[in-house]
Amino acid sequence: MNQFLGYFFRKKDDTRPNNFNLKAMHFINKLSILMFIIGLLIYIIKKFSA
Repeated sequence: MNQFLGYFFRKKDDTRPNNFNLKAMHFINKLSILMFIIGLLIYIIKKFSA
């Protein structure tokens, strides 16, 4: 869980490379993780509310 939260809330590091492709990749990864969590929550809610 610590690594998961660290991925979303990490500080800016000047030693890491900073280009558009890397930013786009991280944005898509974060978006897909959030969509998965939202889908999982919707599934759980529908499963237990029926």
